[in-house]
Amino acid sequence: MSVATACANIALVKYWGKRDAGLNTPAAGSLSLTLDSLRTFTQVELTDAEEDTLSLGGKPVTGRPVARITAFADLVRAMAGRKERVAVRSQNSFPTAAGLASSASAFAALAVATADAFGVALSPKELSILARRGSGSAARSIFGGFVLMHGGSASDGQDAFAEPLEGIPLTFSAAVAAARAEEKKIGSTDGMDLTRDTSPYYAAWIDCVNRDLGTAQAALREGDISRLAEIVEGNCLAMHANAMAARPGIIYFGPSTLWAIQEVRAMRAEGTPVFFTIDAGPHVVAFTPPEHLEQVAARLEGHPEVAEVITSPVGDGAHLVERMP
Repeated sequence: MSVATACANIALVKYWGKRDAGLNTPAAGSLSLTLDSLRTFTQVELTDAEEDTLSLGGKPVTGRPVARITAFADLVRAMAGRKERVAVRSQNSFPTAAGLASSASAFAALAVATADAFGVALSPKELSILARRGSGSAARSIFGGFVLMHGGSASDGQDAFAEPLEGIPLTFSAAVAAARAEEKKIGSTDGMDLTRDTSPYYAAWIDCVNRDLGTAQAALREGDISRLAEIVEGNCLAMHANAMAARPGIIYFGPSTLWAIQEVRAMRAEGTPVFFTIDAGPHVVAFTPPEHLEQVAARLEGHPEVAEVITSPVGDGAHLVERMP
């Protein structure tokens, strides 16, 4: 039995589109920050059962999620040359499938735990490639801090992996305005496919990501928060505009989303170094230096549709632990 933990990451420059659905390779690179408070614990036990099983938060899960677990475990079974089934127990510290990158932490933790359970020794790069097969963003959650994902171009997907960005002079904490939301109706994978196939702006979006990746890294290395804020917010809004332009349009925003955007902009106009991004969901994530976190979090609590504000320092990379919490 093996247990691993991984943190979700929030993309500062997003990819939103796949190059190869079978290998789960992204159409462009991305850049993210791993967050400690958005954490998954996953236990993998090898069994002689006829099928793989999954429980999430103590409740048995069936259907598509189990099929994804089986497809993922098959990759590791092939590496190990073994046939045992897996019994997977997973537990999140935050809402699942609601737009807070739960698949990133889930498959990063699953990659580490499954490889260990089957006795397959993988390097961090190899773990990133494996995690990507389960969820594109999971490749980044193998690492802590700022992480760069390479989109790659190889047909076998071996050049589509993440790596940590070292030597960044900036430190951020996050305040997540978690909206009162149920599981989203259109998941990220389906949303990406629909956007790619029907949005008239998809090609321009890929060009935008490639530009933003370079300028965002430069802003990070130069410690230029103002420039970084412009790039991150612009990239976020471009992604959502692209999704909204799909047919039918995909709207992930909720009642509190635009309000939180305006609050972040108001705080910045008042002199607070803060900027926002939004993944495929209604939750606004505000990034700010740690000394401003309490103030930013308090402001984001002021809307009735904000269920809670989750604060988080930077998270570490995926790793084995002794037991489930």
